[in-house]
Amino acid sequence: MKQLAVSAIRNGTVIDQIDSKSTFIVSEILKLHEEEQEVLVGINLSSKKLKKKGIIKIAGKILTKEEVNKIALIAPDATLNIIKDYEVQKKIKVELTGAIKEIVKCFNPNCVSNHQIVHHQFEVVCKQPVKLRCHYCERIMTGKDIRLI
Repeated sequence: MKQLAVSAIRNGTVIDQIDSKSTFIVSEILKLHEEEQEVLVGINLSSKKLKKKGIIKIAGKILTKEEVNKIALIAPDATLNIIKDYEVQKKIKVELTGAIKEIVKCFNPNCVSNHQIVHHQFEVVCKQPVKLRCHYCERIMTGKDIRLI
């Protein structure tokens, strides 16, 4: 018998397959504490793929491309489920594209992007673990170095 660990939502987005340690970071990125809609968060749920996973259900919200890109940086295994009338209408695997623009800040204090008005721009060098190369100073950032704008 199938049992729901976290209750269903009628319409909105479910972010599934988040590494448990990243669940609250994803919640913070999306500023869910500021939202008016119902949000359900589950952590340390059983997962065949990740052993322990997190899940976030957001009623009445469809994520923007920018939000999806930020999630991909923090939780590259995440899956988005678009829910309509309690049914999954669309399932999307988050994916880092070849270029990341205006969502990450370079960690190099001497980088021109931190001193002049230019677009923050990075090339995805590796998707797992995430490695980004700054377009301007060419420094490579990983994990803890990645600072979202």
